[in-house]
Amino acid sequence: MTGVQEKLKVIAPATGEQIGEIEETPIRQVEQFYHRGRMAFNDWSQLPLKKRLDYLRTLKEIMVNQMEAIAKIIADDTGKVLTEAIIADIMPTLDGIDHMCKHAEKVLKGKKVATPVLLIGKKSSIEYMPRGVVLVISPWNYPFQLAMIPVISALVAGNTVILKPSEVTPLVGKCIEELFSQAGFPEGVIQVAHGGKEVGAAFTTGKPDYIFFTGSVRTGKIIQQVAAKDLIPTTLELGGKDPLIVFADAHLERAAKGAVWAAFTNSGQVCMSAERLYVEKTIYPQFLALLKKEISTLRHGSDRDADVGSMTFPAQIDIVKEQLTDALNKGAVLETGLSPEEWEHGMFLPLTVVKNVNHQMKIVQEESFGPILPVIPFESEEEVIALANDTKYGLNASVWTKDRQKARRVASKLVSGAVVINDAIISVANHGLPFGGAKQSGIGRYHGDGGLKIFCHEKSIIEDSGRKKTEIHWYPYRDKYPLFLTLFQSYFKTNKNWIKFSKMYVKLLKKG
Repeated sequence: MTGVQEKLKVIAPATGEQIGEIEETPIRQVEQFYHRGRMAFNDWSQLPLKKRLDYLRTLKEIMVNQMEAIAKIIADDTGKVLTEAIIADIMPTLDGIDHMCKHAEKVLKGKKVATPVLLIGKKSSIEYMPRGVVLVISPWNYPFQLAMIPVISALVAGNTVILKPSEVTPLVGKCIEELFSQAGFPEGVIQVAHGGKEVGAAFTTGKPDYIFFTGSVRTGKIIQQVAAKDLIPTTLELGGKDPLIVFADAHLERAAKGAVWAAFTNSGQVCMSAERLYVEKTIYPQFLALLKKEISTLRHGSDRDADVGSMTFPAQIDIVKEQLTDALNKGAVLETGLSPEEWEHGMFLPLTVVKNVNHQMKIVQEESFGPILPVIPFESEEEVIALANDTKYGLNASVWTKDRQKARRVASKLVSGAVVINDAIISVANHGLPFGGAKQSGIGRYHGDGGLKIFCHEKSIIEDSGRKKTEIHWYPYRDKYPLFLTLFQSYFKTNKNWIKFSKMYVKLLKKG
């Protein structure tokens, strides 16, 4: 069977039906991908930024025109509901393109920088130089947005890109490939490699010029180790165990609605999901009742009006099941949902709220990535800050209170890449804000100005007119030491002695 390509079978998680096949990229082609990418880089990197942005505008128009078809592919491939495919995968991507088209020229334009007095007569500036071929490895939970945003950011910055989308949602990866083809991007500028872990590993060891990875902490650490051998820079967007903190003076009905959405959107398969809910003790019973009321109105399904879709990756169900079983065995109590032995077969999991939990349980310490929400009471501001920070993660957090000063005070003390006050998750939807995590939630930031600059080398330039015969700090050094000593002492004193400084500078020029 030599030469026959392996195929990825595409199974719709919500129905269990096979909905397609995707040909895997043979590992033997890795070198060819990089060769095409490097050849295309020569022209793409030299293309004026305005021209590169024109390609993005064409891509955006195609996406807008095909929005419903794209949403259906996302929903079928992931099991999420259509509304979430539109608002959380497609809309942020379109908005990201708009943001780049509006700001990229200013962000990537060369910048003048002040030159110190001691370098009199010179000019300083910064230029942004694309890195080369960027490898983007994207996840299955938001397979469109979390692939497209780093890809288009790298392209705008002048790089060529190899995208390795998740093998769990291969139809979305194929859809992305077709969209770029329809938009007319030049050959080799954006290539999509389809396949599983072996394909991803082969491209990682293929020596790209930059790696942008979104996924698990475990895989992120492996990629970082491989990249370190060749000093390949990386951005790693990894997991989270995000706290949602509700104080007694919050708008409780709003907070309950927000907590339910933040915990269960995309069936909890969000790196920024509310995975730990802390509620001030005086309102704890009342808030549990509000949570249960909100959850009771939600409906699982895959039709247009469904609220919560299915899980996407079967192996993730085992992780959620193991965490919940561990908690129940250690005394946790279900407020909503069912014990794992009562779960029906299939990919739809009950929306589960668990009380009587503590920080020694896996359900509080390990990322769940499923529709499961542990709730913990607290008594004081200091206590809840300590509890919220008691994790190896630090991606996002949420604080709910009508006291803005308290909210900002708590937010400033949380070890987190982002904090949202009286809302949740939405920081990622603002492309003007940097996005990334602290601790084991990752390395680096994207979105914002930095989201374009990370895909560039910053090149420092100092320019001299070249008219002078010499410089004061050049050879010979004879008799210069006392002059430099007086020069620096007069300059760096709190009250600068400009007269003495000028005299010493002139003497040094004459010595040169």
